[in-house]
Amino acid sequence: MNFKSILILVLTGLLISCGSSDQGQEIVVTENEQVQGRGEGKDNWWDNLPRDHWGKFERVELPEDQGWFEVYKITDRIYALYEMGQFEEVISYLILGSERALLFDTGIGVGDIRSLVTALTDLPVSVLNSHTHYDHVGGNYLFNRIYGTGTDYTKNHENGRPNEEVREFVGPGWVWKDMPNEVTVDNYTSKPFKVTDIVNDGFVIDLGDKTLEVFLVPGHTPDALVLLDRRDRLLFMGDTFYPASLYAHMGDANFGDYVASAKRLSEMAQDVDILLPAHNEPWVPSEYLNAMYQGFLDIQKPGAEYRITDGDREYRFDGFTIMVSDPAPWEIEEEE
Repeated sequence: MNFKSILILVLTGLLISCGSSDQGQEIVVTENEQVQGRGEGKDNWWDNLPRDHWGKFERVELPEDQGWFEVYKITDRIYALYEMGQFEEVISYLILGSERALLFDTGIGVGDIRSLVTALTDLPVSVLNSHTHYDHVGGNYLFNRIYGTGTDYTKNHENGRPNEEVREFVGPGWVWKDMPNEVTVDNYTSKPFKVTDIVNDGFVIDLGDKTLEVFLVPGHTPDALVLLDRRDRLLFMGDTFYPASLYAHMGDANFGDYVASAKRLSEMAQDVDILLPAHNEPWVPSEYLNAMYQGFLDIQKPGAEYRITDGDREYRFDGFTIMVSDPAPWEIEEEE
């Protein structure tokens, strides 16, 4: 029985309605209680797959043992390594230069991303993480050269995370594809890794005929960063922006830092045409940088409308939402 079948069986107890179709009885899952705090679109999330957006790009054929990933050629120099089988829908990016390559994030660590990258390029590959949440560092341990911030937050995550901290993320409600490499809910961990090269704000990574600039944008996490390809006017966003629910409310997030980073990014919009987010879709217009910052300003205005999702506030905008705790951070400051 595959993971999608298990998921449907586990969630059957949450059903409130059933229907029928030409193929027999249709199960309608109306509430995904396993996934919490992630905003709208978490119920039956797998029904949105494959996302139409990916049809714009050339899909790269892979060996059967790499079936966990889908790989798309975004440009002649950029591959998107997409993990559609898990709720996060993580996208890692392989960026090629004339002499070296950079892997921006390494996914959740279920598939063998090292062998996948080796199949795509003969260049020496280094890793840079957009931040060190579990779903972006899972394959770090497979690589020898890893760029990272010198923050205590990054250093702490170099130690990895045990099964009890991450097992839910590959359990029912989170995964619908069969996991490879004998990974199960009970043995899944986020393995330790070692940062070999410290980056700071403005750090430049030279790939030969391509240079990439690092900008620190704390908010989603203390070590969040974006990566600018100034020549091609591309900005790799990590989790700071993607076309879905932005998390300014969970554990590691800091609302004030997020607003400041959003402001900074809006000021960079004139240098960028395209954003490459780390989830869901790989190619969105840079106008979202201004829209995100304006959204952060708008939600702090008296009377701004929101809905409560899993106990948190969710403010809706065109193409994305912003999630904050309830009561909101600025309201708590005013009370103090």
